[in-house]
Amino acid sequence: MTYDLWYWDGIPGRGEFVRLALEAAGIAYRECARQPGATGQTLADDMQAPRKHPPFAPPYLVAGQLTLAQTANILLYLGDKHGLAPAGAAGRYWTNQLQLTIADMVAEAHDTHHPVAASDYYEDQRDEALRRAANFRAERIPKFLAYFERVLQERGNWLAGGRRWSYADLSLFHLVDGLLYAFPRRMGTVTASYPKVMALHARVAALPALQAYFSSGRRLPFGDGIFRYYPELDGD
Repeated sequence: MTYDLWYWDGIPGRGEFVRLALEAAGIAYRECARQPGATGQTLADDMQAPRKHPPFAPPYLVAGQLTLAQTANILLYLGDKHGLAPAGAAGRYWTNQLQLTIADMVAEAHDTHHPVAASDYYEDQRDEALRRAANFRAERIPKFLAYFERVLQERGNWLAGGRRWSYADLSLFHLVDGLLYAFPRRMGTVTASYPKVMALHARVAALPALQAYFSSGRRLPFGDGIFRYYPELDGD
């Protein structure tokens, strides 16, 4: 089966968590909004198509008769279907729990630059963003990274344990990548406290299965998506 992945073109966004799993596992997929002939309206039109289980928002994955939305839900499906998580129930739910925790931090990172309304410009909520980002840097980045550091301390090289990565490891890699982009000064200060998290980031970056993707145009750069760099929101 070739999956159809739907996400906005031009930003990695939450779609990147799904892309990394598909690419690392060598799973065939089409990035539908980036196909020849696709326009800015293509995704909006597809979302309005009649479906038994319509998605609320991208990303969503079409797998035969299934339409799966929400990043963690998509990855739970791919993990079960393609062995990207432990096979037992406890391991499957644990990996999903990790993914949901990553999703919590992703949402908080987004809200540093849009703390009031996602539909308003950053410039219209800059004062609130300065306050939100200061708290995120001081309290939330250390709290989340310390949690993942502790998990790796107990589990070994990979979050779910074992000798192979899971989709949660790929997602933590992308989360750390986004934080390094959006908060380079803060991350430069704190990363030494989380050597196992940073070692995982390096291991995923070096995975042979991802090298072709990393060097291709399929991997979109950070910009105006979830992770945004505003110098005034960063700090030591």
